[in-house]
Order: sequence, then C-alpha cells, then structure tokens
Amino acid sequence: MHRIVGVKGRLARRLGVEPGDELISIDGQDVVDVIDYEALCSQSRLTLGLRRKDQDLELAVVKDEDEPLGLIFEDNLMGEVRRCQNHCVFCFVDQHPRSKIRDTLRVKDDDWRLSLIMGNYVTLTNVNNLEFERILRRKVSPLYISVHATDPEVRTFMLGRKKEAPILPRLNRLAKANLHFYAQVVLCPGLNDGKVLDQTIEELSGLHPASVSMAVVPVGMTRFREGLYPLQAVDEAKASELLDQIGVWQERLLKRLGTRFVFPADELYWKAGRTLPPPEAYEDYPQLENGVGLVAKMRSEVLEALKTESRTVPGRRTIATGVAAEGWIRELISAIPGGERIKVKSIQNRYYGESITVTGLLTGGDLIEQLKDEDLGEALFISDSMLRSDEDIFLDDVTLEDVENALQIPVFPVPQLGEDFLRVITREVNG
Repeated sequence: MHRIVGVKGRLARRLGVEPGDELISIDGQDVVDVIDYEALCSQSRLTLGLRRKDQDLELAVVKDEDEPLGLIFEDNLMGEVRRCQNHCVFCFVDQHPRSKIRDTLRVKDDDWRLSLIMGNYVTLTNVNNLEFERILRRKVSPLYISVHATDPEVRTFMLGRKKEAPILPRLNRLAKANLHFYAQVVLCPGLNDGKVLDQTIEELSGLHPASVSMAVVPVGMTRFREGLYPLQAVDEAKASELLDQIGVWQERLLKRLGTRFVFPADELYWKAGRTLPPPEAYEDYPQLENGVGLVAKMRSEVLEALKTESRTVPGRRTIATGVAAEGWIRELISAIPGGERIKVKSIQNRYYGESITVTGLLTGGDLIEQLKDEDLGEALFISDSMLRSDEDIFLDDVTLEDVENALQIPVFPVPQLGEDFLRVITREVNG
C-alpha cells in the first residue's frame, strides 16, 4: 500500500481522496511503484482501491486519458531506491575519500526506474526475470544501460560478480519489444578495449534502432584506490588509439545505419591532445549527459546567440574551470566581445587527485585554496556542474556561500547551455 500525503487539482478533490488514505490497487491490480501507477492511470476509466483507516473503499474515476489523478505520495518512486549489487572494478563511489563528502555520494543506486525517469545508467543485474517481464509489459522506454562489454566473461569480471551477467539476451528482448535504450561503456585499458570493444560496438550497433547510440567514456581514477583492482589509466597513447578505432567504426556505421552510433567522450580528445570535432559529428547529441559533444554544443550555441544578441563582458571577472576544459573555455571567451576582460583559471583537482581533470568533479575546497591569493576581479563564475542539482553545495560538502565568504567575492554558477552561458557571463555584477 502507498500512503497519500496530499492531493492537488479538482479531480482528486472531487473524488474525495484525503491525505492519509492508502492506495491499494487500480482496477484490481496491485501497484508496485510509480511505473505501475502511471501506466494504470493512463486510461480514461478506472477504479481506485483505497484504505481509509480500517475501511476499504472503491472509487470510480472518469477522466481524460492524460489527466493526472493529482495524488501525492510519500516519495516520488512510491518505494525505496534499489541499490547496486555489483562490485565494479572501476566504481567511482569506491574511490571517494573517507571524509569530507556528502553522504548521498556514497549511495550506490542501480534502479531502472530512475533510468527511465532521470536518465541514470543502470546495469540491470539486480532485475530478476519477473521484474524484467514487467519492464516489457509496461513498455519502459528509453532505458540507459551500462553495458561496458557484450562479452559475458569480461562484463561479469568488470562488474565484480561471481555469477555471469550477460546483457545481450535482455537487450535483444528490449529490441524485439520495440523498446529503445542508450548504451554506455566505461573504458578500462586491458579489460574492455581492443577486440572486446570491437565486439561490443558490432553487437550493440546490430540492435539499432532500438539500440539508439553508445558512448565510450575513459575510466576515472582518483588517488583513493588503495586495496582496489589495479586499473590502468587512459593515457595520451591509449586515447589516440581509441579515437582511431572508434573513428573507423563511425565511418562504417554512418554508411550502414545512417548514424555514427558510437561516440567518444570529449575527455578522450583532451587526453589525446586532439581538436574536438565539429558539431555535426555529434548528430543530435544523443549522449550529451555522458560528456559527449557538450563542448561543441555550447560553443555553437554561443556563436549562434552572438549573431542575434548584442552582448559584451562589462567588467573584469574570472572563470574557474577544470584543467581539461581550460583551452576551449579560453577559445570560447575570445569570441565574446570584451572577452579579454575575463581571466580563465584552471583548477587542479587536489581533492581526488590531479589525474581527474573534468570540471564537474572540482570541489569548493580546491576553489578556495587555489584562488585565495588571485585577483579575481568583480566576480567568479563556475560551471553549475560542480554543484548538486537541487542545492548550492559542492562534492566536499562545502557550500557556495562558504566559497563566497572565503574569497570575499560573489560566485555565479554558469549553465552549460550556450545561450544561458552567454547571458550569465555578460551580466552586470552589483556588490
């Protein structure tokens, strides 16, 4: 049963649903979670089974198909978040320091419902056959799936499982049911590169269009790896090798499927010391959340916005960024009128280790330590990817206000959308 804590809209009030009521069923079917709830509520006529104190009620509902019932439950998923049961050799959560970090960052979720709702990548290893049948029955699409390797033995080892964890049988069933999914490969040299990567690209692209696209992301390694599997880092030579290998596949698949299908993360270009490809190489940016094409998209949006907007940097200010992005941020700023007034300052990631160069993993503590003696001008601008999505707090539990107080300067988070980036970076700063 699911406890109702509130109602909104005329429909729920007309039905007489009250906070404290518990939802038992819809049309006689048990409601497992929000996926069942949304699916069963999508019809125009249905019957709600409720429990009010010790009394069971049935309420007949007549509504438009897309009209929500307006019931508010104790939690959005209508159930606990499902935890990860793997012990991945590359798991980033295992590489956090033991202190100075948000508690939520230590939680390993692997919930296919969050994959559908929020685009989180999941392995499906904690989904039993009965639950997978529910995914098919409820036509859950799209899903975001951490594949890593289609070779069952390699995938099982990388996920740290004793029991084999093949993924292709389930991906085939999703494809046959006309359900779509996006794939992710965290590339670990010596494990899932070379011929294993070729096999993964071949087999996943063979399921297109259900298999929409695939991202290849280099493994992230912090300085907190004592006692963990001895991974190899993706260095300049390996990054170049991967880009060449993926480039061959892109050319081949573009001719065969009409899409490049497999996309390397921007970080691989930085590691290889190569120039990022033009925006058209990313097609419709199907793997943006994986750091694929983010730079190209932002740059093209900024340049496009400058054609129609009169924007000028009005005063001296500083942008703090990760080491990997420093070069393209400088290039981007140079295209903005008055951009010479902006100082671009790259921040070394001393919290996780200097091998971590992406902007989104910078901490408030590193900003304070490395900028405290700098002339920052009238304001400091940072990427909003450094902060938790729903509050102004960094990975190390330092707040935005803490940074402002320590540096004695206003700090403005900058969106990663080009037009918004331009608007914020050229805003007037008062006080």
